[in-house]
Amino acid sequence: MPQLTGQVFLSVSAIALTLGFRALTVNRLVKRKLRLSLVLLVAALGVGIFRLLDPYLSADVVAELRAIQNLALAAALINLSVLVAINPLRQDRVPDRFPAILQDFIVIGLVLIASTFFSDRLLTTSAVSAVVLGFALQDTLGNAFAGLAIQSEKPFHVGHWIRVGEFEGRVEEVTWRATKLRTKAGNFVVLPNNLVSKEAITNYSEPNAPTRLEVQVGVAYDVAPNLAKAAILEALRNSSRILAQPPPTAELLAFDASAINYLARFWVYDYQQDDAARDEARTAIYYAFQRHGIEIPFPIQVQYTKDLPRDDPETRTLERERLLSSVDLLAPLSLDVRREIAASTPLVVYGDGEAIVRQGEPGQSMFVVCSGAVRVVLEPSRQEVARIERGGYFGEMSLLTGEPRSATVLAAGDVSVTEIGADLFRRLAAESPHAIEQIGVAAATRRAELEQKRTATAGAVTVETNTLLARMKKFLRFSNGA
Repeated sequence: MPQLTGQVFLSVSAIALTLGFRALTVNRLVKRKLRLSLVLLVAALGVGIFRLLDPYLSADVVAELRAIQNLALAAALINLSVLVAINPLRQDRVPDRFPAILQDFIVIGLVLIASTFFSDRLLTTSAVSAVVLGFALQDTLGNAFAGLAIQSEKPFHVGHWIRVGEFEGRVEEVTWRATKLRTKAGNFVVLPNNLVSKEAITNYSEPNAPTRLEVQVGVAYDVAPNLAKAAILEALRNSSRILAQPPPTAELLAFDASAINYLARFWVYDYQQDDAARDEARTAIYYAFQRHGIEIPFPIQVQYTKDLPRDDPETRTLERERLLSSVDLLAPLSLDVRREIAASTPLVVYGDGEAIVRQGEPGQSMFVVCSGAVRVVLEPSRQEVARIERGGYFGEMSLLTGEPRSATVLAAGDVSVTEIGADLFRRLAAESPHAIEQIGVAAATRRAELEQKRTATAGAVTVETNTLLARMKKFLRFSNGA
């Protein structure tokens, strides 16, 4: 009887201790699993009270009840000890070396060992039950042991992007039975652990977060490989989602039936954005090819008979000359000079967000916006300071003096621009030096007006204009007497 009273007192003390730890901890796993200890302790306390209230039980019944009570106490205390010893009580996390499934196996193993000390009959019953349950729960036990192996080897963690067989997604949870993935489409895929353990696993988040992606593009046979590769790399460097380091690469992949195929490889930080990164890379390559006159050929099996409108160079030149005549900077030029510029300058296309010029880079040309609009931003903050629409121009200081670009200009949507280079202006300076000097005065005045708005300082116009004209004459190599 004193032994029984001691067991009841131990059960009550253990219940109080468990409740104390449950109130102290902020770890949700510990709180949840401590409920098992409370249930076992209440059961042990109930068996002890039953034995106290009924002293006329047979010896066999008393022996069985005592074994059950001892086993419940042992299991409750083992579960409590493992949880408290392994898990941080003041942090809501699970240790990497001891995931929840491994902690459960430790508790089960210790409980099985403890059961051997309480009753031979209980041990025999447990062994028979284990054989029966083993045959009945082969798949469940296989999943459980596979889950234990996964947690021990740690081929992936919660939050990693992985591929298992044909399934791909972010790991949301690893339980006793299954590994749960969240796909890019938002679906929830539950994979049995024994299937995961048999399949090849690709982890896109380790050992490093950046992931290499690739896209293929075909180029016409009359385009030199080095020119095609340079255009591809230019496009990849202009993409915001593609990392600068490691640098992207472009490789000649194969000589196919209708095109030379190239493989563009690049790195992204977040694999979740792989579809968007591939889309951005393909889009940038398309626009870069358009600017460089590189053709992406149609398959040779397809024959197109559509009558395309014929390009009339004379009409195109006249339309561009009318646009140039509306630009105040070019208005001083004669009609013949503007037509020569219109006929000599190419029209290039940029896609939304692409950089037409970059701040600090050398330049010897100016641009006139023929369609669309551009944004002028300052590096490194990318603060927008101006928006230039059709008929506007930028880069005139680099054209006239060869100065580095003072700002970055980005395409705001699809935009077409015509580029006027310094070589053309040098030739025009020899023919019409007075008109070119008028352009320099207009550019200097425009720049001075902008500076006055910034500094509210009058009197700097003349000095700046004279200085600019001197630099312009030196750069373009002309004089009034030329």
